[in-house]
Amino acid sequence: MHSAVISLASGYGYFPTPTVAVEAATRLIQGGQLSVSPIEGLPALREALASTYRRSSGYGVSPQQVVVTPGGKAALFALFKTLLRPGDEVLVPTPVWFGFKSLIEQAGGNMRPLPLNSADDYTLTPAAVKAAIGPRTRILLFSNPNNPTGRIYKHAEVEAILDVTRQHPNLMVISDEIYDLVSFSTEPVPSLLEFADPHAQHVVVNGFSKSLALVGWGVGYLVAPTAVAQVCAAWQFATAAAVPTPNQHAALAVTKASASITRELLAQLATTRNILLDGLADLPNVHCHIPEGTYYAFPDFTAYLTPRIDPIIASASLVTRLRKAGVDVVDGASCGAPGFVRLSYAVPEEALREALRRIRKALASAPVF
Repeated sequence: MHSAVISLASGYGYFPTPTVAVEAATRLIQGGQLSVSPIEGLPALREALASTYRRSSGYGVSPQQVVVTPGGKAALFALFKTLLRPGDEVLVPTPVWFGFKSLIEQAGGNMRPLPLNSADDYTLTPAAVKAAIGPRTRILLFSNPNNPTGRIYKHAEVEAILDVTRQHPNLMVISDEIYDLVSFSTEPVPSLLEFADPHAQHVVVNGFSKSLALVGWGVGYLVAPTAVAQVCAAWQFATAAAVPTPNQHAALAVTKASASITRELLAQLATTRNILLDGLADLPNVHCHIPEGTYYAFPDFTAYLTPRIDPIIASASLVTRLRKAGVDVVDGASCGAPGFVRLSYAVPEEALREALRRIRKALASAPVF
């Protein structure tokens, strides 16, 4: 085992907390006794978030649709508990973030994967969605940009999918948009809230830890039809406390300063993104879809899997080999893609270069099948 393992597996960047967030929280704390927030979040933060979506979508998004939660997972779980009955299915295009499955199952539902293919750039077609919707399908859940692949689904692609879901008025569509501002595309990542929603089916989950560098503050939120938002808030009231007010003031500050924070974040990530993609391109028998969003790459290492054994076991063996070489990665099997690995480039430049060197060395001593 290498003495100092470098982690490319973390879902969080190493960025410092934005100054505006620290200042906002500090002012509140130094002002005396803290007040307790309403369970659904501070009115000023909910209004700021609703206003952000109103400006980008042109549709009416009200503060009553916003519920501030203790992180993105809490938002997802509140939604699943609100929307799912025992045995209901959540249709999830894969590869996808490994945490969805447990949240769905803990809420009493079943995750139903809809496998996508790296060979066609993880295209999600209306025909595939239409064929996958069954009598127990209650939610279509997707992430845009996608974690782990970095794939961004553009406006026309999302519209084509929604043409299908609108034919099923009882089907809810949840878009996890927590990486929405971490994009290297020439066009903005479309929010689900930008699209016509005649049957009140659309829900967005988001947060501040990825795109706005508010790591460790535990603030997420959901934007849902008002009736759904109210039930989610009631669930939160029964099971948790409101997000602490200093954290919400920090979130409000980064919401107002989002343009400058994101600009600095993307400038910082551009260098390490190039390092990672160039390094992967130089690895023999490794292929990688070019990620437009998030701060991950999801390369295909299947050429190095031991044949004629269970792919999941072979994938775990590959990940163990890389860890022994001194690099932690996320096993693609946990995301629905054995033999792939998720690598973060939200790490210091020198650590990333060393991690790539270790990966190259580990693969050089490994057989290719």
